[in-house]
Amino acid sequence: MFTGIIEEIGRVKAISRNSANSRLTIEAKKVLEDVRIGDSIAVNGVCLTVVSFDAVSFTVDVMNETYSRSSLGELRSDSSVNLERAMAAGGRFGGHMVSGHIDGTGRIKATRRDGNAVWYEITAEHALLEGIVEKGSITIDGISLTVAKVTTSSFSVSIIPHTLEQTILKDKRPGSVVNLETDMIGKYVRAFLSQSGEKRDFWEVMYG
Repeated sequence: MFTGIIEEIGRVKAISRNSANSRLTIEAKKVLEDVRIGDSIAVNGVCLTVVSFDAVSFTVDVMNETYSRSSLGELRSDSSVNLERAMAAGGRFGGHMVSGHIDGTGRIKATRRDGNAVWYEITAEHALLEGIVEKGSITIDGISLTVAKVTTSSFSVSIIPHTLEQTILKDKRPGSVVNLETDMIGKYVRAFLSQSGEKRDFWEVMYG
């Protein structure tokens, strides 16, 4: 379980990929402070398992299924990535419940400055947009954010300067692909309503 509060920006040191398996080695500092083999670290919002580490980096396995559902396939040596360790028991819950299981990807359509904030409009498939609600939570490349607006083809978020400075979102431009994870609770409610044949909108059930 993660919170969507990015701890640091890491850098891809090496990529080893073939038809059978793939590994990423990522340079980091903070997330290595108490790392152990088998720990979960979210890389751009994707929950990955540490298989080895040293004083300056850690290595994770990546399945083909993960590549097909996320933007990790676009990473190259020296790419910057958002990093977050799994939430510790008793830790502060500053973001929202994030599983690290990506639902799909979106593409940045446009950005615009609004005072000290920056708006990002992101297009996504209809199936993803159905699970995104105004004022609800969304995870973009592992960042916990609040949805400001939803249309039939896109959604928008407004990013404060601190979030831009502390994450790789500042490097994204129109056309960039981002990982998306929709609200976890909403997904369970939606699945329940679908299985039960309930016709009401699932956000109506959640929020009245």
